[in-house]
Amino acid sequence: MLNKKYKKIAVGGTFDKFHRGHEKLLSTAFEMGEEVLIGVTSDSFASNKIHEIESYSIRVNRIEKFVSKYNVPYEIKEIFDAYGTADKDSKLDAIVVSQETEKTALKINEERFQNNFKLLDIIVIDWVLANDGIPISSTRIRKGEIDTIGKTL
Repeated sequence: MLNKKYKKIAVGGTFDKFHRGHEKLLSTAFEMGEEVLIGVTSDSFASNKIHEIESYSIRVNRIEKFVSKYNVPYEIKEIFDAYGTADKDSKLDAIVVSQETEKTALKINEERFQNNFKLLDIIVIDWVLANDGIPISSTRIRKGEIDTIGKTL
């Protein structure tokens, strides 16, 4: 097994319309961590969005199917705010985020500092681009612009 850089690493999101960007976020966490904490927004937290979101169970099932190929222990936690438990989990070493959610990771580290926890290393992944050169997103999939692998429709 490759040497893992982190003992416990976190990743989180809504994971609606599961796509290649989500895959990159999760695979980065699984490649770098000995243990992975996956925070998935609750239906109630996700309902704050303007558009309809797939149910929590559908989103979790898709994540579990994708991560089943990794021989790394993981835990999926339902989260009810943008921080999940990342601001309070003293065992976490790092967090994987997209460019879109990097600001949240910085705020999590501010909270960790206030709580006298070590700051998380923040791993920011690059956008995964659709074949039109624009980032893949659940919003673009929902609008029918692209599919989950980034092919324009």
